[in-house]
Amino acid sequence: MNNLSIFEINPNASLIHPFSSTLLTWYRTHARDLPWRHTKDPYVIWLSEVVLQQTRVAQGLPYFHTLLAAFPRVQDLAEAEEDTLFRLWQGLGYYSRARNLHKTAKHVVASGGEFPQSYSGLITLPGIGPYTAAAIASFAFNEASPVVDGNVFRILARHFGIETDILHSSARKIFTELAQELIPNNQPATFNQAIMEFGSLQCSPVPQCPSCPLVSSCVAHATGRTLLLPLKSKKKPVRERFLAYFIFEQRGKILVRQRTGKDIWAGLWEFYLVELADFEQSLALLALDPVIQAWFSELDSFALKAPAPHLLSHQKLISKAWHIQVPDHFNMPQMDEYQWIEPEDFKNVGKPVLLLNLITDNLSLQELF
Repeated sequence: MNNLSIFEINPNASLIHPFSSTLLTWYRTHARDLPWRHTKDPYVIWLSEVVLQQTRVAQGLPYFHTLLAAFPRVQDLAEAEEDTLFRLWQGLGYYSRARNLHKTAKHVVASGGEFPQSYSGLITLPGIGPYTAAAIASFAFNEASPVVDGNVFRILARHFGIETDILHSSARKIFTELAQELIPNNQPATFNQAIMEFGSLQCSPVPQCPSCPLVSSCVAHATGRTLLLPLKSKKKPVRERFLAYFIFEQRGKILVRQRTGKDIWAGLWEFYLVELADFEQSLALLALDPVIQAWFSELDSFALKAPAPHLLSHQKLISKAWHIQVPDHFNMPQMDEYQWIEPEDFKNVGKPVLLLNLITDNLSLQELF
């Protein structure tokens, strides 16, 4: 069912749609007590929304508190060093969110320090998309702008039997138009909170249909398609990457670099890295690396316990690591990207979770860092 208008089902547009009424009633009983639901401050709301992107509430809540304590105003965030932000973000993943957070904060401060008070103004800010703009507009300024995220796609597709592929370019327009007709003009913030909560707790990927207050009018349930909707194109195949990390330690310092470019983890810090095609056949290529060749014949004696494979959205990172104590008199080759720093300084910069796990799993690294 495409291009659905709820008024084709309920022609009396002056009344709240039964779907919306039922949803609001459910929310009054089931709403979780979350800190960002007790404020109209657009900065706090924005911060919470960015933290919760691709992140469960239970995981994101401690980060929200930490970031808000460190940066209580948008001006504080704008003035922060990127390394400081990355260190506090460490472990939350999807670091592009942190970079966009910083960029947006700087833009807001440069534009006068106040967030625009409408969806049309918010959507012009760098790093703020349709979902986040609608969330801030409704929660902070009570504007009837519907949020449309994965939860909303799922709920509306199931309940109204929408068969549009949610990854298709037309999907957002179709679902947004439907959500716009469902949102009560006098309760936009509550409705948006309710539909997201409903998607998180009730109509989740594996839904709780027996206790669902909307089950009697749900098209997906009536037609046995609950687990088939929403329609979604197949995901991209997962790419495997093989990362060989070397913790070189000399004169009390370690060799590290800050990642740059458009690859994963841009802005985060890491140990000396060689990426290989695999660990079965190409490990011998390490003997050709000018930094590693002096130690290659003894690598087994320097091996660390490798962390478990690390999963990103479309990548599986498989790693091995070695900790090499370099004699004081040994002259290491020059490496423009890398620098020697104190282990204490490495503790205070942002690092990938993969390396945090590596340190946690190896006693010698725990003692070093």
